[in-house]
Amino acid sequence: MPTIQRVRTKYPGVMYIVGKSTVNGKPEKIYYVRYRKNGKEIEEKAGRQFQDDMTPAKAAILRAMRIEGKELSNRKRREADIFRREAQESRWTIGKLWVEYKKNHPKLKGLRTDENRFEKYLKPLFGSREPNELLPLDVARLKVKLQKKKAPATVRNVLELLRRIVNFGHKNKLCQGINFTIQMPTVNNEKTEDLNSDKLANLLKAIEKDTHQQAGSMMKMALFTGMRRGEMFKLKWKHVDFERGFILIKDPKGGPDEKIPLNDASRELIDKIPQTDSPYVFPGRGGRRRTDINKAVNKIKTAAGLPRDFRPLHGLRHVYASMLASSGQVDMYTLQKLLTHKDPKMTQRYAHLRDDALKKAANLAGELISEAGLYKKRDKKDKKNKIIEK
Repeated sequence: MPTIQRVRTKYPGVMYIVGKSTVNGKPEKIYYVRYRKNGKEIEEKAGRQFQDDMTPAKAAILRAMRIEGKELSNRKRREADIFRREAQESRWTIGKLWVEYKKNHPKLKGLRTDENRFEKYLKPLFGSREPNELLPLDVARLKVKLQKKKAPATVRNVLELLRRIVNFGHKNKLCQGINFTIQMPTVNNEKTEDLNSDKLANLLKAIEKDTHQQAGSMMKMALFTGMRRGEMFKLKWKHVDFERGFILIKDPKGGPDEKIPLNDASRELIDKIPQTDSPYVFPGRGGRRRTDINKAVNKIKTAAGLPRDFRPLHGLRHVYASMLASSGQVDMYTLQKLLTHKDPKMTQRYAHLRDDALKKAANLAGELISEAGLYKKRDKKDKKNKIIEK
């Protein structure tokens, strides 16, 4: 390809050719500079007339700066750009660590929720930064920002996710960790929901009247067995052992499989559920695993006149636990096993209900003893009266 003739300008070492604009295809001057450095002649593009707003005077200034070493040559600049890109690619930023974390935890419970938290709260602020670049003030500002609109539990979950990602990178020697502790907000998760006999009766009536069979069945199942919502979503027919009278709970809260008794009420309930081609007891659309039923159960909750903050399924798990604990006939260890709690501290929230039952039992014992003593006094009086009569 023949060399295009350069047109000299009045500025030494500055010339141009006439080319076509990359925007509209019209003629446009393209400026070049020529100079010697370290005994070598260099010719480089300075810029386009319109696209780069380049003029002969600007090109002359650019040439002088390159001769003096105040401005990198095009070649050196390209090499610097390549170096920066490679350095950027080798950096284990929090965004890159998150991608790697997901690859290593493909079956992590709540991964979709974590993904939403990362994209919404962590990526905009920290996605392009390495963990060792974070300052306590950065995390404190995120915490304050979240606390203005979000519940303490949400704030804690976001900060806990950040801590998990950072710890993953440090543990696998991908990056340096942070040199400060992420302070978690205090969260009171000990909300224990309960229903009195009237509200419970209203709920059962609302379930019978509602046309959504699965919603009502799942609410009853939570009340009869204390099963979690996710456990019912995952429940398959093969997990129900009618012969031995047990239900297999798969991965309760990410822990090992557990078995709970198939009591008479839950057996009768499951017996009435029509079995389809789906392997699930409570299948979703197309027979696939169900992922949501909030709208249907909230409709029943409203019809029953239950409190607005009552959680239709998890709340009934609390009702189940509360009834057993307050009966005074179930010890905390047994209740822990029925609720598939890994930590006995989780079960202790119901201990006060058992204490109330024990107090009632103790008071009853006192009343019986008092009555027994009263009867003895009466017996003596009766005998005395009989002697006097004689």
